[in-house]
Amino acid sequence: MKYLEEYRDPALARRLLDELRRTASRPWQIMEVCGGQTHTLVRQGIDELLPAGIQMVHGPGCPVCVTPLETLDRAMAIAARPEVTLTSFGDMLRVPGSGTDLLALRARGADVRVVYSPMDAVRIAEERPDREVVFLAVGFETTAPANAMAVLHAARLGLGNFSMLVSHVLVPPAMTALLDSPDCRVEAFLAAGHVCAVMGWTEYEPIVERHGVPVIVTGFEPLDLLEGILMAVRQLEQGRAEVENQYVRAVRRTGNTQAQSAVRQVFRVTDRAWRGIGPLPASGLALTDEFARFDAARRYDVDGLSPAEHPECIAGDILIGAALPTDCSAYGVRCTPRAPLGAPMVSAEGTCAAFHAAGRRREDDAVTTDLRQG
Repeated sequence: MKYLEEYRDPALARRLLDELRRTASRPWQIMEVCGGQTHTLVRQGIDELLPAGIQMVHGPGCPVCVTPLETLDRAMAIAARPEVTLTSFGDMLRVPGSGTDLLALRARGADVRVVYSPMDAVRIAEERPDREVVFLAVGFETTAPANAMAVLHAARLGLGNFSMLVSHVLVPPAMTALLDSPDCRVEAFLAAGHVCAVMGWTEYEPIVERHGVPVIVTGFEPLDLLEGILMAVRQLEQGRAEVENQYVRAVRRTGNTQAQSAVRQVFRVTDRAWRGIGPLPASGLALTDEFARFDAARRYDVDGLSPAEHPECIAGDILIGAALPTDCSAYGVRCTPRAPLGAPMVSAEGTCAAFHAAGRRREDDAVTTDLRQG
């Protein structure tokens, strides 16, 4: 398959690893921002094949994981209303809120439906004028254009029974916040290729100039990531800090200007709380005043909630790269994909889910298992 098999060639992977070993003369710490990239790195064992000293730091690039707990609690409060049909992408249904999740709420009779596009939610609202249809709109810049188009389409149809609970977040402010932290140990970034396919990479240029860290726009296949890591190490070894594009087959510097135009028409930049991280200024999107009638947070009285994270979950440290899933005492024991305590164990892009799927274990668990087998 074009643009798939050729990016999984084991011979080319070995050549890139050999070149990395020849290039790296000292330890470097590189953060991949995207959860999809994390899954490839862990599933393929790339993070364990890298030369000694090159460490991948897993960043806050899972849109499900960083959706604020308050947003989930609001979604469940809205979904519990008898007149509401709440629609969402499937991976949001099992993310724990303060007390339950959307899947359990559906089992108790709430009208919660999985859709594959926000346009599906608009269609339901058009077909069921007797129902209030709410779409849970989460994600990075990647999903914002489709959600913007859904709002524009609902406005053209004059739908009064459609709204969105919006919790979009933006990548550059999160990177800036990480770099501004006195505890930051990241020396280069692999930027998410699909975000850059929409937004381009001009937003990263001021970050590079201010902080002096290389940013490599990178794809998601094994060879994409190995080449992106090599490009980052070359810059670090040479003392350079630039934005480079590894993902040339999909990304242009200016991105998709039509998609950006739709996003600017429907959304405005706002402060946003990130689950496990906290509030970050100008790090999210909210509906503009022109489209405020589609804002579910305004339409329904869901303020005054008291979100409460599970006390054992260390998702915040995992999302900023300060800890690994195997550092969590609950990982793989009291927190599993079947019974998750935190969002990173649920999502297809969550770091904990990636580690668990790859069979990564905590050291004390591994020792206990080995003793039992012995």
